[in-house]
Amino acid sequence: MAGVFVVCSIFGFYGNFETNLLSKANKILSHRGPDSNGVWFSKENKIGLAHTRLSILDLSKLGHQPMIDTNTKNVISYNGEIYNFRELKKDLITKGYKFLSNSDTEVLLKLYDCYGHELLNKLNGIFAFSIWDDKNKELFVARDQFGVKPLYYSQSSNGYIFSSELKALLLDNRVSKELDIESIYYYLSFLWSPAPSTMLKNINKLEPGYAQVIKNGKIKKQWSYYDIPFNNKLSEFNEIEYINKSQELLEQAVERQLVSDVPIGAFLSGGVDSSTIVAIARKKLQKPIDCFTIDLKGNNLNEGFEDDYPYAKKVAEILDVNLHTINVDPMTMYTHIEDLIYNLDEPQADPAPINAGLICSLAKQSGYKVLLSGAGGDDIFSGYRRHYACQLDKNIMRLPNILRQGLSNFSTLISPNTPIKRRIKKLFSNINLNGQERIASYFLWSQEKDLLSLFNDEINHKLFEGMAINKLVETLQRVPLEKSTLNQMLYIDNKHFLTDHNLNYTDKVAMAHSLEVRVPFLDIDLVNFSTTIPDQFKQKGKVSKYILKKVAEKYLPYSIIHRTKSGFGAPLRKWMKTKPFQDMMAEYLNKSSLNRRGIFNPNNVQNLIKNNQEGKVDSAYSIFSLMCIEIWCRKFLD
Repeated sequence: MAGVFVVCSIFGFYGNFETNLLSKANKILSHRGPDSNGVWFSKENKIGLAHTRLSILDLSKLGHQPMIDTNTKNVISYNGEIYNFRELKKDLITKGYKFLSNSDTEVLLKLYDCYGHELLNKLNGIFAFSIWDDKNKELFVARDQFGVKPLYYSQSSNGYIFSSELKALLLDNRVSKELDIESIYYYLSFLWSPAPSTMLKNINKLEPGYAQVIKNGKIKKQWSYYDIPFNNKLSEFNEIEYINKSQELLEQAVERQLVSDVPIGAFLSGGVDSSTIVAIARKKLQKPIDCFTIDLKGNNLNEGFEDDYPYAKKVAEILDVNLHTINVDPMTMYTHIEDLIYNLDEPQADPAPINAGLICSLAKQSGYKVLLSGAGGDDIFSGYRRHYACQLDKNIMRLPNILRQGLSNFSTLISPNTPIKRRIKKLFSNINLNGQERIASYFLWSQEKDLLSLFNDEINHKLFEGMAINKLVETLQRVPLEKSTLNQMLYIDNKHFLTDHNLNYTDKVAMAHSLEVRVPFLDIDLVNFSTTIPDQFKQKGKVSKYILKKVAEKYLPYSIIHRTKSGFGAPLRKWMKTKPFQDMMAEYLNKSSLNRRGIFNPNNVQNLIKNNQEGKVDSAYSIFSLMCIEIWCRKFLD
C-alpha cells in the first residue's frame, strides 16, 4: 500500500473550554475534510483535539484521527503531507518501532517518541500539527517551514485554543473580537498583514517554521526551528552545474508530490513557473493531465497584466495536456466577494484569490482533489519586478545627494497611469530612505501620508508613522547586513509575502472546495539549494529567474519562457470603474456603513473614491482594501 496523506483541518484546546466546541469546530471546518472526522478529549487533562479529513491516499480506518499511540498514550491531530515519510519510517523500523498503518500520521507520532521536538528537522512536507505528550502533560504544536498550512491560536485566562482557520476560534464566544487597528493599517499598506498579527488582537498566526509547547493552558515555550538560510555560503558551482542541480531537485520535488490515489491536476497560467511544473509532471506520469486556467478576455497591459489564456493554451498544446478554462470579469468578483473574504479568514485585497478559487471550484467539479501549483518559483529563484529594481537601486544610490533629492521631488509630478510610470514613481519617491527601509518600501501599495487621512480622528495617527516599513525592517534584522539587497528582499518575500499572502489565499480557497494544492517549488531541499545561488544567476541583466528559465528551456520554447512577466491577478484599476464595482463601493463604503464601523473617516474615503474615478490618484487597491475590511467585519463581527 502506498501510504496515507492526511489533508484536513485541525482544532483543539488546552484549558477550561466546553467540549462541544470540538464537534462544532469539525462542522464549521468540514469543507477542509468532508470524508471523515473525529474528536478526542481528556477530562483529567482538560485537553481536546478535533480533526476532519480529506482522503487523498487510502481512506483506511487505521489512519483515523485524532490518532493515539497505544504505547505512549500520545495523541496527534495533523494536517498535511510528509513527502519523505517512507524514508523516515524505514529509519524508525530499524530502531525497533512497529506500525499499524501506512499513514504519515503514525510516522509523526513515532518520530516524536524517538526524537522529541527534533523531529521537525527531519521533515520534508507541508504540515500543521498538534501532539499531546501524555507523559509530560504538554501540547506540542508546529507549522511547516514555509507556512503552506495555516495555524491560528489564541491564549487567554481560559487556556489555549488553536485551529486551521480563524473562524473556528470564534465559536468560543469568550475569544475577544477586539479589532487590531495596527493590522488594519498593515492590510491597507501591503494587502496582507505580517504574521503573527491578524485582524483581531487576541488571535495570532503561528509563524512558518515555528513551534510551541503549551503547559497548563499557557504557552511555555515558542521557538523558530527553521529559517530561510540566506546566511548560507554561496556555492562555487558554474552556471551549468547550477542549472543541472536545480533541475534535479525540482524533478525530485515534483515526483514526490505526484504520489496520490486520486487524479492530480495542475494550475497552468502559461508562465514559466506553472508551465515548468506541468512539463515535469507530464514527463513523470507519461500521460496527459488536466490543467486549469483563467481567461480575463481583453488587453490589460496598462495594468501590468497579460491575458494568460493564449499562453496557457499554447503550453497545453505543446505538452499534450488537457486545458480547462473559466472566465473572470468584474461581475464574477461582485458575485463571489463576500464568500471569498469569509473563506480567506483575512481581508486580502487582491483579485488573485478569486482566480484561484474559481479554478479550484472548476477542478473540484471535474472530479479533482489535488492540484499542483507554481507558487514559490518567484520567491526562491527571484522573479518579481521589484527584484529587478534592486539592480537599478544600486546605480541610483551612487548619485549625489542633491540629484537624488531632485528625483524624489520629481516623483510627485509623475502621473501613475501606466505600469512603468508607477514603478518609476515608487523608485524615486523612496530614494531618500536608508537601505533596509528602501527595501521594505517596495512592498507598499500605498504611501503612508495617503493612508493616515483615511482613519478617524479618534484613532491616534502617530501610531502609524513609519510602522509599516519598520515592521519589515524588523524582519530584516534576522539577515546579516552584508547580505545582498536582493537576498534581503527575497527574505521578506519568503517570510511574509509568500506566506501571509500567496500561500494563505491558495490554501483557503482550495480547501473551501475540499481540494489540496501542492507546491513543488517549496520542497525543502530545493529551497535550501536556491539560497546558495549567487545574485548574478538569479537576475542576469534584465532576465529574472535566470537559472529556472535555463531549466525550463529543456521542456518549453523560448516564447513561453521569456514572455512578459504577468501577475496572477486582474485589471483592478479598470474594473474599479465598472458598474459591479460601483455597486460594491456604494454597498460597503457608504457613509452610513463607515460611520457605524467607526474606523475610517467617511468624507476622506469618499474623496479618495472620487479622485480615483477622475484619475487624479492611483488608489484602486486602497479602495478595494477598504471594501474587503468592511466585508470582513460584517462576516466575522456583526
